Amino acid sequence: MTDRTYRVFLVDDHAVFRSGVRAELATERDLEIVGEAGTVADAVSGIRQSKPDVVLLDVHMPHGGGVSVLREVDGGPVFLALSVSDAAEDVIAVIRAGARGYVTKTISGPELADAVRRVAGGDAVFSPRLAGFVLDSFTGKSPVPEPPLDPELDSLTPRELEVLRLLARGYTYREIAEELFISIKTVETHASNVLRKTQQSNRNALTRWAHRRHIS
Repeated sequence: MTDRTYRVFLVDDHAVFRSGVRAELATERDLEIVGEAGTVADAVSGIRQSKPDVVLLDVHMPHGGGVSVLREVDGGPVFLALSVSDAAEDVIAVIRAGARGYVTKTISGPELADAVRRVAGGDAVFSPRLAGFVLDSFTGKSPVPEPPLDPELDSLTPRELEVLRLLARGYTYREIAEELFISIKTVETHASNVLRKTQQSNRNALTRWAHRRHIS
């Protein structure tokens, strides 16, 4: 704990998750939530207006996600990515775009508060596994191992794989339809095919299946 108060802006396309983060950080006397946004455009506008010290940034959102926010905001706050994904390509993409750290949404409230303070103070914050991805990317080593054969995954069409990725990120059918410019009925058909081909019984099981394969 320091005598300084750090101004924090939340960016995530799920309002319930933002509310949870607010509640967790509200107990920290040196952290002040100065704004939040659920879209790239609102995030860019809100960050410019509120001038936070730290932006907690979701990686996967419609219309370009966290990387687009990073590209639109020049100077000012430091960015700490907060994502459900621990895939190497996601970590490397946001770090190359300018984020100072990357943590997953499994992080506890006190750990997240500490991560905010550390990036605000100039540190880079990663879990050991994610830090390894970043180091490998700069040493020329491939951060993603050659995937094993996965017949269930290979059975999906490109469109079904797109739907699977968005389902794993927590998108609703309506949001997926808007993102892919297809009807909700078509989304439902693709989702049903994905469940059948992957042999999963429901969406929660499918999300866990996808995350084990770093699909998100």
